[in-house]
Amino acid sequence: MREFFEVLNPAELGEPRGWSNGLLADEPGRILFVAGQTAMDPESGIASGDFVSQFATSLDHILTVVREAGGDAMNIGRLTIYVTDLEEYRASLEPLGRAYRARMGRHYPAMSLVQVKGLVEAGAKVEIEATAVIETATDRGDTAERETTAANPD
Repeated sequence: MREFFEVLNPAELGEPRGWSNGLLADEPGRILFVAGQTAMDPESGIASGDFVSQFATSLDHILTVVREAGGDAMNIGRLTIYVTDLEEYRASLEPLGRAYRARMGRHYPAMSLVQVKGLVEAGAKVEIEATAVIETATDRGDTAERETTAANPD
């Protein structure tokens, strides 16, 4: 898979650890804004699990939306992570890193982490929102769509 983003980490900002300072999409694509995702169970409306499992489930939900749009983890350009307990986040860095890499590999979008007083879903400790750039069929060099359009112009 080709790199979709040019990573921008200006030296004067120091070496980022676990994120990138900027990602620049190298070609036009469709912009996907993914709403905040939590570990909420769709049936009960309640988020459950420990901090790390909620993080993992929230990220899984983000990736589900991105895949629905035709992308994957490499198409994510920005993540904003909201947590209700910054100390719980800091105490969980190692298992959080494993959960992140299991889903995102070594792709590090531009990221922000914000501590909030609370989240909408009962029991939620983590909410993640994302912005992705999804290649169009033309950007991918997918000729099948163009050939079909050429054969059936209506």
